[in-house]
Amino acid sequence: MYEVQVIQSKIYEIRGQRVMLDFDLAAAYGVETSQLKRQVRRNIERFDGEDFMFEVTREGLLRCQIGTLKKGRGQHTKYLPFAFTELGVAMLSSVLRSETAIRINRDIMRAFVAIRRMAAALPNTTADVAQLRKDFEELKLDIEDIMSNQNDINEDTRMQLELINQSLAALQTVPKKPRRPIGFHIPEDN
Repeated sequence: MYEVQVIQSKIYEIRGQRVMLDFDLAAAYGVETSQLKRQVRRNIERFDGEDFMFEVTREGLLRCQIGTLKKGRGQHTKYLPFAFTELGVAMLSSVLRSETAIRINRDIMRAFVAIRRMAAALPNTTADVAQLRKDFEELKLDIEDIMSNQNDINEDTRMQLELINQSLAALQTVPKKPRRPIGFHIPEDN
């Protein structure tokens, strides 16, 4: 039995849809990729629309990090793969009629359902993002208020220090009177 976890690792998100690529499906079904593609092309009316299947672009392959090309002859695919959505994989069971294909198709459907359940169990991300944005804006306003208050305090402190410096400077310019000596002194005779 093909493991559901193995299948889940072969499900990618391309163009906002969860898909499986033709070469992964062919390996799971135990057929050549060319044979799978040939069967799909013979029954192309079953896969009409991008909600069933579409051909992946090179940018799509690079974006989902599947299509890293290796150096050397014959190390990468010559043709761009087909991406099958959940509906497309279900439709494949009507095209590929072997017992293996039917058994693998059941496991693939279970994997898609498991992923859908996991996604449904996640909290509402759009609401969470909106709340985070609101909190961020409030924090930003609070920080701006704190910085403004800090600048006001700094300005007040700067003005007070300036007044202290001016007072000290004024005290230093006051003429000094000769002081009478402290203690017992014998007057000098003139």
